[in-house]
Amino acid sequence: MFSFFKSKKNPADSTETPVSPDVESESKPEESISFAAKLKQGLARTRQNLGKQLSGLFGGGKIDEALYEELETILLTSDIGVSATQQLLENLRKQVKRDALTDSAQLKEALKESLIAMLEPLAQPLDTTTHKPFVIMITGVNGVGKTTSIGKLAKYFQTEGKSVLLAAGDTFRAAAREQLIAWGERNNVTVIAPDSDPDKKGDPAAVIFDAVNSAKARGIDIVLADTAGRLTTQLHLMEEIKKVKRVVAKAMPDAPHEVLLVLDANTGQNAITQVKAFDEALDVTGLILTKLDGTAKGGVVAAIAGQYPENPPALRFIGVGEGVDDLRPFDARQFVDALFD
Repeated sequence: MFSFFKSKKNPADSTETPVSPDVESESKPEESISFAAKLKQGLARTRQNLGKQLSGLFGGGKIDEALYEELETILLTSDIGVSATQQLLENLRKQVKRDALTDSAQLKEALKESLIAMLEPLAQPLDTTTHKPFVIMITGVNGVGKTTSIGKLAKYFQTEGKSVLLAAGDTFRAAAREQLIAWGERNNVTVIAPDSDPDKKGDPAAVIFDAVNSAKARGIDIVLADTAGRLTTQLHLMEEIKKVKRVVAKAMPDAPHEVLLVLDANTGQNAITQVKAFDEALDVTGLILTKLDGTAKGGVVAAIAGQYPENPPALRFIGVGEGVDDLRPFDARQFVDALFD
């Protein structure tokens, strides 16, 4: 589960927006702060909601049913979800029995390790060396931060020494083209965009098709393809995005090589519904979880893991701030450490 995308060629529908080599990046110099520190800072609201309650619960005292019931309430109200909560409680009960634990203070570390074990299957690094160009299609509902995530991904891949090309395949949102071009200028990468004529609506499949062919001709390493945001209930738009994926395959038979679904952490449990709907339509290969710095619902990461105990989706990246460098690969232990005081 979790995968790719393609587009119909129509050169008249898309234009190339080259970026002058002397364009200076608008990004500010990175402050000397580790990503672990940024992650802890970004998860402050979730930590207040979850970590502080757990610290109070695990302050000492006997382990009994009342404690388990209170722990269940804390986990559920932190958007960890019913399935993940049940799995964590079951694992804790087993460990308490196996290790003959008697004091609640001993449960904090046990819960942390159980949560890390649950989340580690999500931490699957993205390998972009298998194809050239490596075509990544980015999708999601309106307002989750797709275009911003593309800009940050471009910066991330550039720091790895990769060349990047952007495809402005969101032809429905009025400012999407300009926003992606701005990110292209900021990162000094070329953007393949639809015609700017407001009376001429671009074909998203054609734009991405052109971008893939352009990347092949130039020897570009990675293509990041933006797509229009859509609600999972907008069936006609979901069908259209399936078409885009099919058309991309005509430009490069095994593309797209990754279909990334962008999720807003603020949506909590609704993120599960989005994963299921987009995976059914597109065979999603990975997830990006944004806006963790503005939510108390960071537990949704565990909720996602709990829904897929056998074959979890890959949580490729998480976003913990507004900076261009604040989108990083997911690390389960680092994430859990940031949740606890």
